[in-house]
Amino acid sequence: MKRRNGFTLVELLVVIAIIGVLVGLLLPAVQAAREAARRMQCSNNLKQVSLAMHNYHDSFGSFPAGAWGWGWGTWVVATLPYIEQGSLYELYDHGKKYDIPDTSGRYSSTTNRQVTEQRLSAHTCPSDIPGTYSEMPLHNYGANFGNTDYAQAANLNGVVHGGAPFRVVNNGDQDIFKKFRDVIDGTSNTFLFGEILQGLASNDLRGMSWWGINSNFTTYLPPNTSLPDRLHTTSYFTNQPEMNLPCAVSTTTDPTMFAARSRHPGGVQVGLCDGSVRFITDSINLNTYRALSTTQGGEVVGEY
Repeated sequence: MKRRNGFTLVELLVVIAIIGVLVGLLLPAVQAAREAARRMQCSNNLKQVSLAMHNYHDSFGSFPAGAWGWGWGTWVVATLPYIEQGSLYELYDHGKKYDIPDTSGRYSSTTNRQVTEQRLSAHTCPSDIPGTYSEMPLHNYGANFGNTDYAQAANLNGVVHGGAPFRVVNNGDQDIFKKFRDVIDGTSNTFLFGEILQGLASNDLRGMSWWGINSNFTTYLPPNTSLPDRLHTTSYFTNQPEMNLPCAVSTTTDPTMFAARSRHPGGVQVGLCDGSVRFITDSINLNTYRALSTTQGGEVVGEY
């Protein structure tokens, strides 16, 4: 009888098992390589946004307002010409603020939706999940408002505000804008921008950097913390701790604030005032982390 060549069932199962093991080893490596590429793109974005702020400062002699009130433009609008979006800047209504004489200056007005309904690639981390709110894309970078809360409380539960590059300018405020010379803690030791996450629910405004309240982050909470962000009403967020998006209603002891958050494993990326970009691990000492957000805290920051 002529003998046929071929695999036995045992040999076939062994080959399948080996292929399965190889695929199991290969997939994490491929995923890690893809995340490394996304993280590098995010770093490049933060570099571009930070340099845009430097160019703005060169032109105007100061940083812009972090936000004009809650809804009349933010630092994102101010820096549009410096990320090659001058045409969008020209479309935005810069003249009408605080509903004087009407509401056409709000980020959500018919005029300004020509701008705020555009996704800015330079403000979008490729590792995050794209989100929108009322047809307006959310974004991933917030201005540094310091080490307490959004309103920059002078003393929050014993944490003393040590200054920040950006602030909210409300109606009736003096329009005092910060300058590089105000960063006396050192430009290489002070955050300019940091990562924030885009809200995933239809009512979640986190990442809505056109909107003053969500244009920022603070360091009162650690990066990627399980502790909740705080917003003044449940109408504007959905609590999703399983997606690194915990949130709760603001209180007197826990006022409105947003932690730096990202989809990068192990930490978040930040842009510093000297234009460099650093990766901050989740395990950073909280006091060191808070010190890195202050402009005039006088802290001594070592290795981090």
